[in-house]
Amino acid sequence: MTELILLLVMAVAAVGMVIYSMMPRKEDQQSTLARRMTGKSAEEDGRLIQERARESVASKMMQRVAPLAMRPVMPRSSAEMSKLRLKLAAAGFRKDTAPAIFLGSKTVVGLSLGIAVGAYVWSIGSEAHRVIGLAVFGAAVGFMSPNIWLSLNMKQRGERIRNGLPDALDLLVITVESGLALDGAVQRVGDELRHVHSDLSEEFQIATREVQMGIPRSEALNNIAERTNLVEIKSLVAVVNQAEKFGTSIARALRNQADALRVKRRQRAEERAQKTAVKLMAPLILFIFPAIFVVLVGPAALKMVNLAKTNSTLF
Repeated sequence: MTELILLLVMAVAAVGMVIYSMMPRKEDQQSTLARRMTGKSAEEDGRLIQERARESVASKMMQRVAPLAMRPVMPRSSAEMSKLRLKLAAAGFRKDTAPAIFLGSKTVVGLSLGIAVGAYVWSIGSEAHRVIGLAVFGAAVGFMSPNIWLSLNMKQRGERIRNGLPDALDLLVITVESGLALDGAVQRVGDELRHVHSDLSEEFQIATREVQMGIPRSEALNNIAERTNLVEIKSLVAVVNQAEKFGTSIARALRNQADALRVKRRQRAEERAQKTAVKLMAPLILFIFPAIFVVLVGPAALKMVNLAKTNSTLF
């Protein structure tokens, strides 16, 4: 029994290490570059060095183990690796070690969960074929769980960007109409949205840094659309590039796009509100209605039972 507990603890610790290592860091190389470009003091760099020095042993260990653990699940071609990098970028993970950590986590979590399930089933005295089957099933679930986790993160981050896009376009319209160029407007909006829509702000800041490094603006905007993989962003990029190409008013194009996105956001909210009643049916039927039935009918049923007992004693 002690061995089983030890195996379970090791499995939970391994899964925790993987999850923690995949969590986004507030400070990375891009934020360091942005801070140096804006002329911030060296004290912040010193604090960043101290924070990295205090980085957990588990995260460092995972970064060392990941290259070895990822070998069994290494993508066969560079195209598959590029797709994985795009998915990780869409979820907010852009570090160079993110693909290795993600692929390594599939191996680590799969083996840990398979060993834990197999050890538990073996400890309760099950047959060998059942132990092997459930261990393989647990390993398969653990192997697929990082993919599910990544899909959820991509969906949540995309939803946050989609909800913040109308507000960002309103600010872009205001800044462009006030006289700022589009590059300066994107940079200003990215700074203003840092605490409200952090994901969208991060994308704008990356695009700003790409433009400052010499990348054409249209390519930087296309990179945003490629990283986020959202229809709204792709439509916005197409509208901006077309307005710039034909010399039409960018502010007017942004305003029309903001109005359309705001209507779509309201429609999504109304759709969710209409689905709420349907989603509440299952909890009502399974949990609330039985409780109400017991409260209302229970006392009457008890009285009827007691009355039947008294009548049976009389006869």
